[in-house]
Amino acid sequence: MSKRVLLHVGTPKTGTSHLQDVLFRNRRRLVLHGLHYPAHRFDAHFLAALDLMRLPWGGLEHEAVGAWDALAERVRRTPGTTIVSHEILAAASRSQAARAIESFGDIELHLVLSVRDLGRQIPAEWQENVKHRSVVSYARFLDMIRDPQRRGRIPSWFWSVQEIPDIIARWAPDLPPERVHLVTVPPSGSEADLLWRRFAEAFGLTGLDLDVGTERVNPSLGVPETALIRRINRSANQVVPPADYRPLVRELLAHQTLAQRTSSPRLALPPDIHDWVAELAQSWVAELRERGYAVVGDLDDLLVGPPAASYADPDKPRERQVSAAAVEAIRALLVENATLRRDRDRLEGELHDARSRVGLRGKVVNRLETSGAGRRALRLYRRARGSSSRSA
Repeated sequence: MSKRVLLHVGTPKTGTSHLQDVLFRNRRRLVLHGLHYPAHRFDAHFLAALDLMRLPWGGLEHEAVGAWDALAERVRRTPGTTIVSHEILAAASRSQAARAIESFGDIELHLVLSVRDLGRQIPAEWQENVKHRSVVSYARFLDMIRDPQRRGRIPSWFWSVQEIPDIIARWAPDLPPERVHLVTVPPSGSEADLLWRRFAEAFGLTGLDLDVGTERVNPSLGVPETALIRRINRSANQVVPPADYRPLVRELLAHQTLAQRTSSPRLALPPDIHDWVAELAQSWVAELRERGYAVVGDLDDLLVGPPAASYADPDKPRERQVSAAAVEAIRALLVENATLRRDRDRLEGELHDARSRVGLRGKVVNRLETSGAGRRALRLYRRARGSSSRSA
Protein backbone atom coordinates (compact mmCIF):
# COMPACT_ATOMS: atom_id res chain seq x y z
CA MET A 1 0.00 0.00 0.00
CA SER A 2 1.41 3.38 -1.01
CA LYS A 3 1.96 5.93 1.72
CA ARG A 4 0.67 9.50 1.63
CA VAL A 5 0.32 12.33 4.09
CA LEU A 6 -2.45 14.89 3.70
CA LEU A 7 -1.15 17.94 5.51
CA HIS A 8 -3.97 20.38 6.30
CA VAL A 9 -2.41 23.71 7.35
CA GLY A 10 -5.41 26.02 7.80
CA THR A 11 -6.77 28.55 7.49
CA PRO A 12 -8.52 29.56 10.75
CA LYS A 13 -12.30 30.08 10.74
CA THR A 14 -12.91 27.63 7.88
CA GLY A 15 -14.68 24.79 9.69
CA THR A 16 -11.46 23.28 11.02
CA SER A 17 -12.83 22.57 14.52
CA HIS A 18 -15.62 20.43 13.03
CA LEU A 19 -13.24 18.60 10.71
CA GLN A 20 -10.79 17.78 13.49
CA ASP A 21 -13.58 16.65 15.81
CA VAL A 22 -14.91 14.23 13.19
CA LEU A 23 -11.43 12.89 12.43
CA PHE A 24 -10.60 12.40 16.11
CA ARG A 25 -13.84 10.65 17.05
CA ASN A 26 -13.71 8.36 14.01
CA ARG A 27 -10.07 7.29 14.31
CA ARG A 28 -10.86 3.57 14.57
CA ARG A 29 -13.33 3.62 11.68
CA LEU A 30 -10.84 5.45 9.46
CA VAL A 31 -8.21 2.75 9.99
CA LEU A 32 -10.54 0.21 8.37
CA HIS A 33 -10.28 2.25 5.17
CA GLY A 34 -6.52 2.77 5.24
CA LEU A 35 -6.83 6.29 6.69
CA HIS A 36 -5.09 7.37 9.85
CA TYR A 37 -5.46 10.37 12.13
CA PRO A 38 -2.71 9.85 14.74
CA ALA A 39 -3.84 11.61 17.92
CA HIS A 40 -4.03 10.33 21.49
CA ARG A 41 -5.94 13.47 22.55
CA PHE A 42 -8.07 15.98 20.67
CA ASP A 43 -5.43 18.74 20.68
CA ALA A 44 -2.47 16.51 19.77
CA HIS A 45 -1.92 18.18 16.39
CA PHE A 46 -2.30 21.62 17.97
CA LEU A 47 0.50 20.78 20.42
CA ALA A 48 2.61 19.49 17.55
CA ALA A 49 2.08 22.76 15.67
CA LEU A 50 3.08 24.77 18.74
CA ASP A 51 6.23 22.69 19.03
CA LEU A 52 7.12 23.01 15.35
CA MET A 53 6.66 26.78 15.37
CA ARG A 54 7.98 27.41 18.91
CA LEU A 55 4.88 29.46 19.66
CA PRO A 56 4.13 30.71 23.20
CA TRP A 57 0.53 29.82 24.09
CA GLY A 58 -0.38 30.43 27.72
CA GLY A 59 2.05 27.83 29.01
CA LEU A 60 0.92 25.03 26.67
CA GLU A 61 4.16 25.38 24.73
CA HIS A 62 5.98 23.63 27.61
CA GLU A 63 3.61 20.68 27.36
CA ALA A 64 4.18 20.62 23.59
CA VAL A 65 7.96 20.04 23.66
CA GLY A 66 8.80 17.14 21.34
CA ALA A 67 5.24 16.80 20.05
CA TRP A 68 6.04 17.47 16.38
CA ASP A 69 8.86 14.94 16.17
CA ALA A 70 6.65 12.35 17.87
CA LEU A 71 3.84 13.02 15.38
CA ALA A 72 6.19 12.89 12.40
CA GLU A 73 7.61 9.57 13.59
CA ARG A 74 4.09 8.10 13.76
CA VAL A 75 3.40 9.37 10.25
CA ARG A 76 6.59 7.75 8.90
CA ARG A 77 5.77 4.32 10.34
CA THR A 78 2.06 4.33 9.48
CA PRO A 79 0.91 2.60 6.28
CA GLY A 80 -1.71 4.06 3.96
CA THR A 81 -2.82 7.68 4.15
CA THR A 82 -2.20 9.82 7.22
CA ILE A 83 -4.01 13.09 7.90
CA VAL A 84 -2.37 15.90 9.88
CA SER A 85 -4.51 18.96 10.56
CA HIS A 86 -4.26 22.23 12.38
CA GLU A 87 -5.06 25.74 11.25
CA ILE A 88 -2.26 27.59 13.06
CA LEU A 89 0.21 25.79 10.80
CA ALA A 90 -0.72 28.42 8.22
CA ALA A 91 1.52 30.85 10.14
CA ALA A 92 4.66 28.72 9.80
CA SER A 93 7.71 30.37 8.29
CA ARG A 94 9.41 28.92 5.21
CA SER A 95 12.07 27.26 7.35
CA GLN A 96 9.49 25.79 9.74
CA ALA A 97 7.42 24.48 6.85
CA ALA A 98 10.53 22.97 5.27
CA ARG A 99 11.44 21.24 8.52
CA ALA A 100 7.91 19.83 8.81
CA ILE A 101 7.97 18.44 5.26
CA GLU A 102 11.45 16.97 5.70
CA SER A 103 10.34 15.25 8.92
CA PHE A 104 7.94 13.06 6.91
CA GLY A 105 10.78 11.57 4.90
CA ASP A 106 10.05 10.40 1.35
CA ILE A 107 6.29 9.94 1.87
CA GLU A 108 4.13 11.44 -0.89
CA LEU A 109 2.92 14.79 0.47
CA HIS A 110 -0.30 16.60 -0.38
CA LEU A 111 -0.97 20.06 1.00
CA VAL A 112 -4.57 20.92 1.88
CA LEU A 113 -5.69 24.49 2.56
CA SER A 114 -9.27 25.37 3.50
CA VAL A 115 -10.04 28.97 2.57
CA ARG A 116 -12.83 31.53 2.96
CA ASP A 117 -13.44 34.95 1.46
CA LEU A 118 -11.77 37.93 3.14
CA GLY A 119 -15.11 39.67 3.55
CA ARG A 120 -15.98 37.12 6.25
CA GLN A 121 -12.47 36.36 7.47
CA ILE A 122 -11.61 39.91 8.52
CA PRO A 123 -14.46 40.40 11.05
CA ALA A 124 -14.09 36.76 12.16
CA GLU A 125 -10.39 37.26 12.96
CA TRP A 126 -11.11 40.44 14.93
CA GLN A 127 -13.76 38.63 16.94
CA GLU A 128 -11.36 35.74 17.59
CA ASN A 129 -8.87 38.26 18.96
CA VAL A 130 -11.55 39.59 21.30
CA LYS A 131 -12.31 36.05 22.49
CA HIS A 132 -8.62 35.77 23.34
CA ARG A 133 -8.65 38.81 25.69
CA SER A 134 -8.01 41.56 23.13
CA VAL A 135 -9.34 45.05 23.87
CA VAL A 136 -8.48 46.45 20.43
CA SER A 137 -11.42 48.18 18.75
CA TYR A 138 -12.67 47.04 15.35
CA ALA A 139 -11.63 50.33 13.77
CA ARG A 140 -8.12 50.04 15.17
CA PHE A 141 -7.87 46.41 14.04
CA LEU A 142 -8.86 47.41 10.50
CA ASP A 143 -6.27 50.20 10.49
CA MET A 144 -3.55 47.78 11.61
CA ILE A 145 -4.23 45.14 8.97
CA ARG A 146 -4.28 47.81 6.24
CA ASP A 147 -0.86 49.10 7.28
CA PRO A 148 1.48 48.19 4.38
CA GLN A 149 4.30 47.61 6.85
CA ARG A 150 2.21 45.11 8.86
CA ARG A 151 3.90 46.24 12.05
CA GLY A 152 2.92 44.57 15.29
CA ARG A 153 1.60 41.22 16.44
CA ILE A 154 -1.98 41.57 15.19
CA PRO A 155 -1.35 42.43 11.50
CA SER A 156 1.63 40.10 11.33
CA TRP A 157 -0.44 37.16 12.60
CA PHE A 158 -3.51 38.07 10.53
CA TRP A 159 -1.72 38.04 7.19
CA SER A 160 0.39 35.00 8.07
CA VAL A 161 -2.78 32.90 8.41
CA GLN A 162 -4.97 34.63 5.80
CA GLU A 163 -2.83 35.58 2.80
CA ILE A 164 -3.59 32.50 0.74
CA PRO A 165 -0.98 32.82 -2.06
CA ASP A 166 1.78 33.46 0.49
CA ILE A 167 0.77 30.51 2.70
CA ILE A 168 1.04 28.17 -0.29
CA ALA A 169 4.36 29.72 -1.31
CA ARG A 170 5.75 28.99 2.16
CA TRP A 171 4.39 25.45 2.40
CA ALA A 172 4.54 24.17 -1.16
CA PRO A 173 7.36 25.86 -3.09
CA ASP A 174 8.32 22.58 -4.78
CA LEU A 175 5.02 20.67 -4.86
CA PRO A 176 3.35 20.13 -8.23
CA PRO A 177 0.03 22.03 -8.42
CA GLU A 178 -2.04 18.83 -8.51
CA ARG A 179 -0.80 18.03 -4.99
CA VAL A 180 -1.97 21.36 -3.57
CA HIS A 181 -5.67 21.15 -2.72
CA LEU A 182 -7.82 24.21 -1.97
CA VAL A 183 -11.12 23.58 -0.18
CA THR A 184 -13.28 26.67 -0.49
CA VAL A 185 -15.86 27.53 2.16
CA PRO A 186 -19.25 27.94 0.46
CA PRO A 187 -20.99 31.33 0.49
CA SER A 188 -23.46 32.17 3.24
CA GLY A 189 -26.82 30.55 2.63
CA SER A 190 -25.41 27.38 1.06
CA GLU A 191 -26.54 23.89 2.04
CA ALA A 192 -25.60 23.16 5.65
CA ASP A 193 -23.45 20.13 4.89
CA LEU A 194 -21.78 21.42 1.71
CA LEU A 195 -18.50 22.32 3.43
CA TRP A 196 -18.32 18.88 5.04
CA ARG A 197 -18.90 17.23 1.65
CA ARG A 198 -16.01 19.24 0.26
CA PHE A 199 -13.75 18.22 3.15
CA ALA A 200 -14.80 14.61 2.61
CA GLU A 201 -13.82 14.81 -1.06
CA ALA A 202 -10.45 16.39 -0.28
CA PHE A 203 -9.54 13.83 2.39
CA GLY A 204 -10.99 10.72 0.74
CA LEU A 205 -13.85 10.36 3.22
CA THR A 206 -16.74 10.36 0.75
CA GLY A 207 -19.05 7.38 1.23
CA LEU A 208 -17.54 6.32 4.56
CA ASP A 209 -19.87 5.56 7.46
CA LEU A 210 -18.65 8.24 9.86
CA ASP A 211 -20.21 9.97 12.83
CA VAL A 212 -20.15 13.57 11.58
CA GLY A 213 -22.12 15.13 14.42
CA THR A 214 -19.88 17.49 16.35
CA GLU A 215 -19.64 18.76 19.88
CA ARG A 216 -16.67 20.98 19.14
CA VAL A 217 -17.43 24.13 17.18
CA ASN A 218 -16.08 27.64 17.27
CA PRO A 219 -19.32 29.65 17.13
CA SER A 220 -19.62 33.28 16.10
CA LEU A 221 -20.97 36.16 18.16
CA GLY A 222 -23.14 39.03 17.06
CA VAL A 223 -22.20 42.71 17.25
CA PRO A 224 -23.51 43.50 20.78
CA GLU A 225 -22.17 40.23 22.18
CA THR A 226 -18.68 40.88 20.85
CA ALA A 227 -18.82 44.43 22.20
CA LEU A 228 -19.77 43.04 25.61
CA ILE A 229 -16.84 40.59 25.68
CA ARG A 230 -14.44 43.42 24.76
CA ARG A 231 -15.77 45.49 27.66
CA ILE A 232 -15.36 42.52 29.98
CA ASN A 233 -11.76 42.21 28.77
CA ARG A 234 -11.05 45.84 29.58
CA SER A 235 -12.40 45.37 33.09
CA ALA A 236 -11.28 41.83 33.91
CA ASN A 237 -7.97 41.21 32.14
CA GLN A 238 -5.97 42.49 35.11
CA VAL A 239 -7.81 40.37 37.68
CA VAL A 240 -8.72 37.17 35.78
CA PRO A 241 -5.66 35.08 34.89
CA PRO A 242 -5.55 33.33 31.49
CA ALA A 243 -6.15 29.91 33.06
CA ASP A 244 -9.50 31.14 34.41
CA TYR A 245 -10.41 33.37 31.46
CA ARG A 246 -10.75 30.52 28.97
CA PRO A 247 -13.36 28.45 30.89
CA LEU A 248 -15.27 31.43 32.29
CA VAL A 249 -15.24 34.06 29.54
CA ARG A 250 -14.40 32.33 26.28
CA GLU A 251 -16.23 29.05 26.88
CA LEU A 252 -19.05 29.79 29.33
CA LEU A 253 -19.93 33.34 28.30
CA ALA A 254 -18.90 33.57 24.65
CA HIS A 255 -19.40 30.08 23.24
CA GLN A 256 -22.05 28.52 25.49
CA THR A 257 -24.17 31.60 26.23
CA LEU A 258 -23.77 34.62 23.96
CA ALA A 259 -23.28 32.60 20.76
CA GLN A 260 -26.85 31.32 21.20
CA ARG A 261 -28.19 34.84 20.56
CA THR A 262 -28.47 34.38 16.81
CA SER A 263 -30.93 37.23 16.19
CA SER A 264 -28.33 39.93 16.91
CA PRO A 265 -26.81 41.89 14.01
CA ARG A 266 -23.79 40.11 12.54
CA LEU A 267 -20.29 41.45 12.16
CA ALA A 268 -19.45 42.66 8.66
CA LEU A 269 -17.00 44.80 6.71
CA PRO A 270 -17.50 48.56 7.08
CA PRO A 271 -18.68 50.05 3.77
CA ASP A 272 -15.61 52.29 3.49
CA ILE A 273 -13.14 49.39 3.17
CA HIS A 274 -15.31 47.04 1.16
CA ASP A 275 -13.78 47.94 -2.22
CA TRP A 276 -10.22 47.55 -0.93
CA VAL A 277 -10.98 44.05 0.38
CA ALA A 278 -12.89 43.07 -2.77
CA GLU A 279 -10.01 44.13 -5.06
CA LEU A 280 -7.47 42.24 -2.97
CA ALA A 281 -9.61 39.10 -3.09
CA GLN A 282 -9.95 39.41 -6.87
CA SER A 283 -6.18 39.57 -7.26
CA TRP A 284 -5.76 36.43 -5.12
CA VAL A 285 -8.33 34.50 -7.13
CA ALA A 286 -6.62 35.46 -10.40
CA GLU A 287 -3.24 34.32 -9.06
CA LEU A 288 -4.63 31.01 -7.76
CA ARG A 289 -6.33 30.28 -11.09
CA GLU A 290 -3.05 30.87 -12.89
CA ARG A 291 -1.17 28.49 -10.59
CA GLY A 292 -3.60 25.67 -11.44
CA TYR A 293 -4.10 24.08 -8.03
CA ALA A 294 -6.63 21.32 -7.40
CA VAL A 295 -9.78 23.05 -6.16
CA VAL A 296 -12.59 21.39 -4.21
CA GLY A 297 -15.40 23.88 -4.53
CA ASP A 298 -15.09 27.04 -6.60
CA LEU A 299 -12.47 29.79 -6.52
CA ASP A 300 -15.30 32.28 -7.04
CA ASP A 301 -16.29 31.46 -3.43
CA LEU A 302 -13.30 33.62 -2.45
CA LEU A 303 -14.71 36.73 -4.08
CA VAL A 304 -16.20 39.24 -1.66
CA GLY A 305 -19.95 39.71 -1.83
CA PRO A 306 -21.77 43.06 -1.95
CA PRO A 307 -21.58 45.44 1.02
CA ALA A 308 -23.88 44.72 3.94
CA ALA A 309 -27.34 46.21 3.46
CA SER A 310 -27.14 47.71 6.95
CA TYR A 311 -23.87 47.95 8.85
CA ALA A 312 -23.78 47.64 12.65
CA ASP A 313 -20.61 49.14 14.12
CA PRO A 314 -19.30 46.97 17.00
CA ASP A 315 -17.43 49.98 18.37
CA LYS A 316 -20.74 51.84 18.70
CA PRO A 317 -23.31 49.14 19.44
CA ARG A 318 -26.89 49.71 20.49
CA GLU A 319 -26.71 49.85 24.27
CA ARG A 320 -30.08 48.15 24.71
CA GLN A 321 -28.75 45.12 22.83
CA VAL A 322 -25.54 45.07 24.87
CA SER A 323 -27.56 45.30 28.10
CA ALA A 324 -29.73 42.35 27.05
CA ALA A 325 -26.61 40.31 26.31
CA ALA A 326 -25.14 41.33 29.68
CA VAL A 327 -28.22 40.09 31.52
CA GLU A 328 -27.86 36.67 29.88
CA ALA A 329 -24.15 36.63 30.72
CA ILE A 330 -24.87 37.41 34.38
CA ARG A 331 -27.55 34.71 34.46
CA ALA A 332 -25.08 32.16 33.10
CA LEU A 333 -22.50 33.14 35.74
CA LEU A 334 -25.13 32.85 38.50
CA VAL A 335 -26.17 29.40 37.34
CA GLU A 336 -22.52 28.32 37.15
CA ASN A 337 -21.86 29.70 40.63
CA ALA A 338 -24.91 27.93 42.07
CA THR A 339 -23.78 24.65 40.51
CA LEU A 340 -20.29 25.04 41.92
CA ARG A 341 -21.68 25.85 45.37
CA ARG A 342 -23.85 22.72 45.33
CA ASP A 343 -20.86 20.64 44.27
CA ARG A 344 -18.76 22.20 47.04
CA ASP A 345 -21.43 21.54 49.68
CA ARG A 346 -21.81 17.93 48.53
CA LEU A 347 -18.05 17.35 48.64
CA GLU A 348 -17.79 18.97 52.07
CA GLY A 349 -20.57 16.70 53.32
CA GLU A 350 -18.84 13.62 51.94
CA LEU A 351 -15.56 14.72 53.53
CA HIS A 352 -17.27 15.29 56.89
CA ASP A 353 -18.85 11.80 56.75
CA ALA A 354 -15.50 10.24 55.87
CA ARG A 355 -13.78 12.01 58.75
CA SER A 356 -16.54 10.89 61.12
CA ARG A 357 -16.11 7.26 60.03
CA VAL A 358 -12.35 7.48 60.47
CA GLY A 359 -12.79 9.06 63.91
CA LEU A 360 -15.24 6.37 65.08
CA ARG A 361 -12.93 3.63 63.83
CA GLY A 362 -10.05 5.18 65.75
CA LYS A 363 -12.05 5.20 68.97
CA VAL A 364 -12.99 1.52 68.57
CA VAL A 365 -9.36 0.56 67.91
CA ASN A 366 -8.13 2.49 70.96
CA ARG A 367 -10.69 0.76 73.19
CA LEU A 368 -9.76 -2.72 71.91
CA GLU A 369 -6.06 -2.02 72.50
CA THR A 370 -6.73 -1.65 76.24
CA SER A 371 -7.56 -5.34 76.82
CA GLY A 372 -5.90 -8.64 75.96
CA ALA A 373 -8.99 -10.02 74.28
CA GLY A 374 -9.33 -6.87 72.23
CA ARG A 375 -5.71 -6.99 71.08
CA ARG A 376 -6.14 -10.64 70.02
CA ALA A 377 -9.26 -9.72 68.07
CA LEU A 378 -7.40 -6.90 66.30
CA ARG A 379 -4.52 -9.27 65.37
CA LEU A 380 -6.96 -11.78 63.89
CA TYR A 381 -8.77 -9.02 61.97
CA ARG A 382 -5.56 -7.56 60.55
CA ARG A 383 -4.27 -11.02 59.62
CA ALA A 384 -7.50 -11.77 57.80
CA ARG A 385 -7.36 -8.40 55.98
CA GLY A 386 -3.75 -9.04 54.97
CA SER A 387 -4.47 -12.50 53.51
CA SER A 388 -7.52 -11.12 51.73
CA SER A 389 -5.42 -8.34 50.13
CA ARG A 390 -2.75 -10.82 48.99
CA SER A 391 -5.29 -13.17 47.43
CA ALA A 392 -6.89 -10.25 45.57
